[in-house]
Amino acid sequence: MATIRYTTRGTCSRAINLEIEDGIIKHVEFEGGCSGNTQGVARLVEGMDTKTAIEKLSGIRCGFKNTSCPDQLAKALESLEK
Repeated sequence: MATIRYTTRGTCSRAINLEIEDGIIKHVEFEGGCSGNTQGVARLVEGMDTKTAIEKLSGIRCGFKNTSCPDQLAKALESLEK
């Protein structure tokens, strides 16, 4: 199982902690951000394969920002594929 801590950029959350096993998201925890929203996103993607999560979350914007907590989660997952 891979455990990573991804430092976010351009969002209210400071970091995302992830546990991935065989391409499946086992656990997600945001540090900071809008608690209800980040908990909801985390629960929705747990059990999902990383590629599907990236497809669904990439490009989501938060208001006037060019990114969002879900988009940063997609970037964190993409960083695992490099």
